[in-house]
Amino acid sequence: MKTGMDAPFKDAENAALFQVLINTAVDGIIVIDAVGNVRLYNKACERLFGYVPEEVLGRNIKMLMPSPYREQHDGYIDAYRTTGERKIIGIGREVLGQNKDGSTFPMYLSVGEGRLENERIFVGIIHDITERHNAASRLQEVQSELAHVSRLNEMGQMTSALAHELNQPLTAIMNYLRAAQRTVTALDDPAVVRAREMMDKAAGQTTRAGEIIRRLRDFVEKRDARHAHEDVNKTIEEAISLALVGASDANIGVTLNFDRSIPPVLMDRIQIQQVVLNLVRNAVEALQEVSVRELTIKTGLEENGYVYASFSDTGPGLPDEVASRLFQPFVTTKEKGMGIGLSICQSIVNGHGGLLSATPNESGGTTFCFRLPAMDA
Repeated sequence: MKTGMDAPFKDAENAALFQVLINTAVDGIIVIDAVGNVRLYNKACERLFGYVPEEVLGRNIKMLMPSPYREQHDGYIDAYRTTGERKIIGIGREVLGQNKDGSTFPMYLSVGEGRLENERIFVGIIHDITERHNAASRLQEVQSELAHVSRLNEMGQMTSALAHELNQPLTAIMNYLRAAQRTVTALDDPAVVRAREMMDKAAGQTTRAGEIIRRLRDFVEKRDARHAHEDVNKTIEEAISLALVGASDANIGVTLNFDRSIPPVLMDRIQIQQVVLNLVRNAVEALQEVSVRELTIKTGLEENGYVYASFSDTGPGLPDEVASRLFQPFVTTKEKGMGIGLSICQSIVNGHGGLLSATPNESGGTTFCFRLPAMDA
């Protein structure tokens, strides 16, 4: 039996060996003529492209290419025949192939040139690199997740340290307020009585601030949340009063549309108020950029047993590049913002078995909505 590479293909044994090599090759093998028509198409190509040989043989190779390569291929062949300048021949490179169903896949294509019976032919070896690309994509996702976890860990350490530092001045403020209250307790002057009432409110808000910091630190440090059955409307009303502090000069119209019949929700009231505080504050800041400044806050009960609270503003809306990554850490539209508020809000709502979402309004602006399972759900 002749085995040399120069043995003629018309030899029966060489022809049989050739067929075995072609049909058992793991990679796709395609032979085209000088004008691009397919002369050979092996079984591996059937698996890669989805076409049977009868659908491909005699047709232009460009049928296996997506645009714009399909439209450019004949020009490449013509240019090579005219100039002899090699762009891919003898040089492998990554390209895209197109399946029969129209989908594409990445492949490594090596092209060699030869002659068969004085006719120029081109032999392409096709190696599917889809799995390599998928592995690279998975690696990138894992690296991104590790970076995400690292940022969250740093954020947790920072929050814990910040809470510790803030507790000291808050305690001092409370002590001064109590001393001032004791000082003016015996005085009956109307102005003093009014001042005493303001001190009481300041003391209440100082206590509340300390509670918020403590609960946030507990949340970041993964301590058990303090869940109880709470009135959602009352919880939101308390948070709104704090969120709108300092916004009186912004000329913002706030409309409350509460469903007073909704059932209680099992939740950590302070954490949910943190969510409300963040959403309202974000809306107030967004409304600074427009002339019509309206914020509508609505609550209700959905058919699936979830209580919802929506916050709809008439602001400029969210840029597309931000909207798709809105709840990821360190994504923000604010010049001086850190971009961790909404990420924390989503974690809080998810931790309650709920969902936080953002949708654009038809008339402009954005609606943020969180949903929490009602008590009887």
